[in-house]
Amino acid sequence: MSTANKTLEGAVKTNDGVQLSGVILQNIVEQCNGCDRVRTFEEQEFCASYPTPAKKWSQGRCNFATHIKAEASVKVKVNPLKASKRAAKGR
Repeated sequence: MSTANKTLEGAVKTNDGVQLSGVILQNIVEQCNGCDRVRTFEEQEFCASYPTPAKKWSQGRCNFATHIKAEASVKVKVNPLKASKRAAKGR
């Protein structure tokens, strides 16, 4: 399935929901709006990467979300001795 195609090709509507390749897909949740992985099938929207989007969002942010930028909160420890040597060399 190409990312340019916004429909779920080969999906079948069943009593349990929409089935694609043997997996039952559930509708997206509100937090999924704006994500590039959202696909449409019979005027309903589903995630192309994960069958139960509500579970992905239950623990915080979905790691598949393309519309939310990751926060860079990693601090790098700098050895002061090495830093002073680099400064002295002109790096």
